[in-house]
Amino acid sequence: MKNKTFAYIRVSTLEQNTDRQVQALNDYCKENNIVINERDIYTDKASGKDFNRENYKALKLNLRDGDTLIIKELDRLGRDMQRIKEEWHELLKQGVNIIVIDTPILNTTNKTDLEKSLISNIVFELLSYMAQKERIKIKQRQAEGIASAKAKGLKFGRPSVEYPKEFSNVYAEWKEGSISAVKAMDILNLKKTTFYKLVKDYEQ
Repeated sequence: MKNKTFAYIRVSTLEQNTDRQVQALNDYCKENNIVINERDIYTDKASGKDFNRENYKALKLNLRDGDTLIIKELDRLGRDMQRIKEEWHELLKQGVNIIVIDTPILNTTNKTDLEKSLISNIVFELLSYMAQKERIKIKQRQAEGIASAKAKGLKFGRPSVEYPKEFSNVYAEWKEGSISAVKAMDILNLKKTTFYKLVKDYEQ
């Protein structure tokens, strides 16, 4: 049976459109003389938090050893970095070649097993970088939100309680699970009741 080329397109909500990804796919195929049947382009309008997506599951059922899967960006596969790693391994184990339009260095077509292994290592490093970048972005948004609220004259917490200097950063690390509540209290030198009182006011 002749090997086939498939494409997968995903946006997170029903309101978002797929035009950007479709255009990128068409341009890539034109530049590389690739022909994809319309029925072999699978699209989901669903969150990337897991892989329980109707059309993605249908796509995987049709992929065979030697087939090629094209995606625009690595995170089109999903948002969960660990699951993307597992999915990447599963696709390669299935014998599927992967093309990431925005990151050509990750393409596994016409690569040896050793080269594919090296590419997988790059994927893992890239995913770790993306995860770290997202954590920094979350902290930045939190800091900007606090600064904006202060500029409007809003005060945080009860008048009798002041926030420790590093509270926002320690709070962010605690919320994302990087440190425990006990560790956060220790860093901020706060008692349990004061810590949770500040957290409650801060979140409101």
